[in-house]
Amino acid sequence: MRDVIIACDFSSREQTLAFLDRFTGRKPFVKIGMELFYACGPEIVREIKARGHKIFLDLKLHDIPNTVRKAMSVLSRLDVDMTNVHAAGTIDMMRAALEGLTRPDGTRPLLIAVTQLTSTSQERMQNELLIGATINETIVKYAQNAKAAGLDGVVCSPLEAELVKNNCSNDFMTVTPGIRFADAAADDQVRITTPARAREIGSDFIVVGRPITAADDPVEAYERCCREFIGE
Repeated sequence: MRDVIIACDFSSREQTLAFLDRFTGRKPFVKIGMELFYACGPEIVREIKARGHKIFLDLKLHDIPNTVRKAMSVLSRLDVDMTNVHAAGTIDMMRAALEGLTRPDGTRPLLIAVTQLTSTSQERMQNELLIGATINETIVKYAQNAKAAGLDGVVCSPLEAELVKNNCSNDFMTVTPGIRFADAAADDQVRITTPARAREIGSDFIVVGRPITAADDPVEAYERCCREFIGE
């Protein structure tokens, strides 16, 4: 199941498709986030899906349960492969998301929950969000809540992937952003590691943005990620 997901954090259809046109071999799994989805709407999802890519629709829904249920029932029609909510929305909200995402025939995309963003540090969590527990305690509890709600896994930094597996189960999926090559800058993320290390500590999927999208040769950067993380 292990795979590399490219974060297509572009602001236009033209930029996105020009980037994906460079991949003439295998079609990478791609993440469509808020910037691209809000710029282009559902049609960009349909277009990329029609090109043969798997899609992680990263909109991080977080609202009252009924609103999230209805939103997920709309998103389920886009035939994405994975989507997400914020675990902070509570077990009831996550259960509602799962209900909305499940189609009449019982099929649905994978549903995962964001624990803590990789830009969040222990200090920020305690001083700005007034969460007294440690960041690891919070991530474990949010992951346990997501599992109790019936979700497939969580988004966490690769530094917590092993912790989540140990406290939830080995088959509870971990999707980990915050990936940088050993010779790259950290940018605005504080809880990061390399593709090879992410593999060692239990990540099932890694989400990689700028190290691939801003590379001089994005295809080679993607292949490097695959070699280090999947072993291909």
